[in-house]
Amino acid sequence: MRLVVWSILLLLAAGVNAGIEARDFSSPEQRERYLHFTAELRCPKCQNQNLADSNAPIAEDLREQLYRLLQEGQSDQQIVDFMVSRYGEYVLYKPRIEPRTWLLWGGPVLMFVGGLLAVGTLVRRARQRTSALADLSDEESTRLKQLLDQDCP
Repeated sequence: MRLVVWSILLLLAAGVNAGIEARDFSSPEQRERYLHFTAELRCPKCQNQNLADSNAPIAEDLREQLYRLLQEGQSDQQIVDFMVSRYGEYVLYKPRIEPRTWLLWGGPVLMFVGGLLAVGTLVRRARQRTSALADLSDEESTRLKQLLDQDCP
């Protein structure tokens, strides 16, 4: 029985392929910048995974390029510009605020304001209907009730 359990565990462990990237940084600040960028940049191939979490070959290449750019002394803006020019805005989790992304940034606010306006309009119309019914005389109220109670042919 033990042999079967150990065999199953070995077969399951054979599929695990976790690699550890060992990089030498010249300072703790440089290491922090590397970790920040790998958390903030998105893998171009993966759906919603950052560079730190992705095992895709392109993510490995991007981490290597990021390390190279940091070793060259590039500023944060230069690194972001390089990544965007090479892989597009998709590589950024937080796209830049510029004319072509205004809808992306302002869309939720516009939808919220539109929803508030729609709710306000519905409430106002409901109040108008209620007040119109309240303005009926007793005779008109009785007649309306009779009409509503009748079966339609």
